[in-house]
Amino acid sequence: MVADGRLFTFHPRIIALMAGGMGSSLIAVFGVIWFRLSEDSRDTFTWFQRLTLLAFFGAVLWILYRMTTLRVSAYPDRLHVRNVFKTYTLNWADVTALRFKPGDAWLQLFDADGNRLGILAVQAAEGARASRAAKELAAVARSRGAGPRQTPGN
Repeated sequence: MVADGRLFTFHPRIIALMAGGMGSSLIAVFGVIWFRLSEDSRDTFTWFQRLTLLAFFGAVLWILYRMTTLRVSAYPDRLHVRNVFKTYTLNWADVTALRFKPGDAWLQLFDADGNRLGILAVQAAEGARASRAAKELAAVARSRGAGPRQTPGN
């Protein structure tokens, strides 16, 4: 168990390296292009156009940053999932199944309401490392009471 109470945590290496490389490349390429433009060419851009370019560039870099910080962490009382655009926290009682079958792009979580949530941190691109992580997370989930709910009459 980690000092902050985590029972399990996993984050992908391949996605983080790819996103970091893409972000660095974007900064380098656009920086070179901008500074290779003549002063007259740069002066043709209005402030609005410059701000629009910076906003677009910033949005792309933010998405790449979020991709480098994908993770799933299991705590004694909850599961914390950080995906690209949204972060989820679920109590173990709300987790009914975890599925990572061959051909799945990432680990699938099913909640008590029947919703499916992709856990992007555990991706098939990680190969055997992701399979081990999915099995470890499933074991933690079972030990914390996650699983199908029995209803009266079943």
